[in-house]
This record gives sequence, C-alpha cells and structure tokens, in this order.
Amino acid sequence: MFNKNLKLVVAGLIIAYAVFQFIEGNIGNGIFLLLLSSIFIFLYYRNEIILLAFLKMRKQDMEGTKKWLDKIKNPDAALTTKQNGYYNYLNGIIFSQTNLTQAEKFFKKALKLGLNMDYDVAMAKLSLAGIAMQKRRKREATLLLNEAKKLDKQNMLADQIKMMQQQLKKI
Repeated sequence: MFNKNLKLVVAGLIIAYAVFQFIEGNIGNGIFLLLLSSIFIFLYYRNEIILLAFLKMRKQDMEGTKKWLDKIKNPDAALTTKQNGYYNYLNGIIFSQTNLTQAEKFFKKALKLGLNMDYDVAMAKLSLAGIAMQKRRKREATLLLNEAKKLDKQNMLADQIKMMQQQLKKI
C-alpha cells in the first residue's frame, strides 16, 4: 500500500508532532501519537500485504493469497530483503501445486534472500527436497532433507521428513 520509505517519513512526522504535543503540555495526545507512529514503524518491518497474504494462506485460500501478492507490483523496490524473501516463499508455496519449476525458483530465491524463522527455512528446504525428488535428483533431495531435519527443532515437520526419506529409499 505505502512505499517502505514513506512509512518511515510518516512515522517521523508523527513523532515530531508528538514531541510538540508533549512540549505544549498535551501528554495524552503525545502518547497517542507515539502509539500511532509505532504502527507505521511496525509496518516498515512487516509489510501489510504480506501479512494479509499469510492470513489467506492460513485459511488455505491459495487464490486469495495470490491476489494479495499480485498487489505488490515491484517487490524488489517495495519490500525490504526479508519481506522479499517471504514474498518469494509464499509464491513458492502457491506454485508448488501447479508449476514445480517455477516453485523451485521461488523457494531458492527465498532462501537466498533469507527468512526470519527456522521453521520457514526448514519448510522451504523440505519443499525443495520434494521437488528434487520428483525430478529424480536423489542426492540433492537427501541433502535438503538433512538440512530441513536439522532446522526443525520443534519436530513439527518430523512426519513429513520421515515420509520423504522412505520415498527416497524407493527411488
């Protein structure tokens, strides 16, 4: 919706006006304005469109997720590096249902740009391992599965990893 730099400018202006309100003696207004500026600072680090796309993804609405992601016209300029990583991660999940080659590109780019949580990195590597397995690249799939297993500290993906390892033995 807003450019990432515009969010910081708006937050700076609101903070400046909050300081003015404190000087004038309007403490309540100043506190409210500081809280309002924190919303823009939060949205600088967490893009609002990506947050809405994650909500759609949580409801298993892939078409809705794609619609939200399509609203980002130029992700390289509009998003920070980590946000761009999650943009590619979500696109990889969407395309993994239809176009494996495109999904592989998105997952690799997401891993290159970086993801914040180990679970997301493990999920991306697990998806890449599944794609490599379907393309009959056993060595690459084994490496990715081992990396995903190391990153999955809470064993949330343990069942999927075991299932994929069993399928790898059949190849």
